Amino acid sequence: MTGGPERAVLLRRSIRVTAAASAGFYALRYGAELPVAALYAFFAPIAMGLFSAVPGGGRGRALVLLRALPPALVSATLGTLLAVNTWAATGGMLAMGFVLAFAAVAGPRAAGAGPGLQLFYILACFPPYAPGTLGDRLAGLTLGLILLVICEILLPEPAVPTYRERLADALGTAAREALAGNLPPERLREAGSTMRLSRIPPAERPAGAGRTDRALDQTARAVRRLLGQLASLAEAHPEGRDPASAALLARVGELCGSCARSLCTGARPPEPATLERAMRSFQEERVRMTTEPPGGREPSNPSRPTAPPPLAGPPPLEGKPPAAPWPPTAPGPPAALLRRQSRVLALAESARVAGVALDIALDGAPVRSPAPQAMFWYAELGTPRLWARRVLDNVTLRSVLFQNAVRTALGLAGARLVAGSLDLDHGFWVLLTVLTLGRSTVGATWQAVCRAVAGNAAGAVAAGALLIGIGPVTEAYAVLLAPVMLLAFFCGPLLGIASSQGFFTLVVATAFAQIAPVTWRLSEARMIDVVTGSVIGLLCGLLAWPAGARREVGRAMAVLLRSCGALVPATAGTVLTSPPGAGAVPGTRESLHRMRLAEAAYAQYRTETPTTPGRSEADWHALLVAAEDMVWGAHRLPLFGLRPAGPGPPDAWTRHRADGLERTADRIAARLGGSTVPAGAAEAEPPGGGPPVPPSVDLEVWILSLGRELARIEAALERESSPQARTGRPPASPV
Repeated sequence: MTGGPERAVLLRRSIRVTAAASAGFYALRYGAELPVAALYAFFAPIAMGLFSAVPGGGRGRALVLLRALPPALVSATLGTLLAVNTWAATGGMLAMGFVLAFAAVAGPRAAGAGPGLQLFYILACFPPYAPGTLGDRLAGLTLGLILLVICEILLPEPAVPTYRERLADALGTAAREALAGNLPPERLREAGSTMRLSRIPPAERPAGAGRTDRALDQTARAVRRLLGQLASLAEAHPEGRDPASAALLARVGELCGSCARSLCTGARPPEPATLERAMRSFQEERVRMTTEPPGGREPSNPSRPTAPPPLAGPPPLEGKPPAAPWPPTAPGPPAALLRRQSRVLALAESARVAGVALDIALDGAPVRSPAPQAMFWYAELGTPRLWARRVLDNVTLRSVLFQNAVRTALGLAGARLVAGSLDLDHGFWVLLTVLTLGRSTVGATWQAVCRAVAGNAAGAVAAGALLIGIGPVTEAYAVLLAPVMLLAFFCGPLLGIASSQGFFTLVVATAFAQIAPVTWRLSEARMIDVVTGSVIGLLCGLLAWPAGARREVGRAMAVLLRSCGALVPATAGTVLTSPPGAGAVPGTRESLHRMRLAEAAYAQYRTETPTTPGRSEADWHALLVAAEDMVWGAHRLPLFGLRPAGPGPPDAWTRHRADGLERTADRIAARLGGSTVPAGAAEAEPPGGGPPVPPSVDLEVWILSLGRELARIEAALERESSPQARTGRPPASPV
């Protein structure tokens, strides 16, 4: 049963659609005596307000509807002209079905409007072939959509926090923690989790292909990572902060606070140059501590490189201090201090990324070229190229959006061919059934079809009784239409698919009885069409990716994990052996591409697979976070720190653990692919002998953090494969 807020939303929507459909229908049917135009004015608000899931509030939804008006007119025009014969209409349906379904790559607004635009073609592409009525059809469609826009503005959805407001709150929390350091770690992680897309309404998600949406999404990821790093820092080092770390954290807090204010006021966010200079000074101080003798700075030695003098203005991040030999000539600072500073430097990098990305989001381009450029690849590309990249990324059989578009197009085209070949009365109901009852999996489609057929059977009986009882009294149907619509559009979604289909059968019978004389055979025709469409939908789902995104998400995550896992030893080798100023680790662009496909598969999987209470599931979101950490580490770590001049204990430890993490990633990927892989041997602990140098500490902190993340993911997968997880029963005792 739907809760109170959901009922209020359903009631508002039913009032809007009923008011718009009734006003247009009555005005054109009885005022202007244009039955064809009245039918389209009646159908347009239902298609866009009921069958289309257009997200957003009042003005946002109204804007989407206005933008959808031109493609709606094109869709109805093509349907009218291609109704000349069955094959022309079927070919048009195949093309329109794919294009409008694949438009989901543009984001939730385009995806939500797609079904309504398809319905305009479906309604127009059936006989009679009457191109002379095109003007009436387009006039009725336009009036119906304009009335719905007016209703959306007059009776809008309740306002919800915007994405920018949520992002500003998260940045404010990060600023308070960086400056004061008194927030509980649980609160920090909860503030970060508010940026998860599953907690944000579809209309507010930055899902577009343009620069602004991409930058906002990257800002949110960086802020979530920053909040998690602040929580980990508080847990690992509750004893306090050294002066250098406190100074850098103050710079982080100032940047986050300024960015939060920019989101609220619209002012340009501050350049992260101040934080970049602080990060450079911070790292130079760490180098000095590890190379300077305890009594003071080491005497000058021409054979030994020293740190470069301070630069005027913001230095590039690629400008690393020169290498220092291994081992140091004197004992360095405690390892715990260097590890804490490494964590502070990592979270400062997250804050820097957030500042750069937010500058791109609010002003279109950063003041100077962002570093690393590969991670901000979209910043200097034009909108057409960004859209082309989004489309090309999804033109593959492994893309869930592409799979759904192909499945929808084949189903609708097959339904149009069957309906036209069998000359079914009101054949557009066949296609309407395929469009509204089709699901991403065969199982979900079967459940929807069973309920829909049962609901239509009950509705057909009720509609037949209504038509027999009232007879040809048009005025009676005119009186009943608005109340029946209001009841159907509110109670139908409230009670489920069966009720929706049954009530909609009553609405159709009441409206069509005012267009032309009808009998109880109208209910019979609708029942036949619904069953035909259900069979076609089931067959299409059975033949085209019957498992939906369930199998694809596992495959996409496995490929992503293998790609990112290979970056770990490559990153370690680059930091330890490459000269200062080395470029990014090769392979990161391919990993970013794999991550975009995995995110799309995961998003589709969550829409078709609700969470079952008490059942353990693979933590896909944690896997995405771990993969993103690997990619960012491959870019960040080569930009900071020194490398030892020769091999030593940290070098050997780093390489050993990096190889072990790659094996762990491959083991998890194999499990995701259905293979059983024996558990790996325990990895060596950090070496106890010898003072660490900054590169080894930075790598150590990064690698240990990744190891903990992968261990949690692997444990979750083991719980999922347990008998209790398969049966949906919780274990007998807590683990």
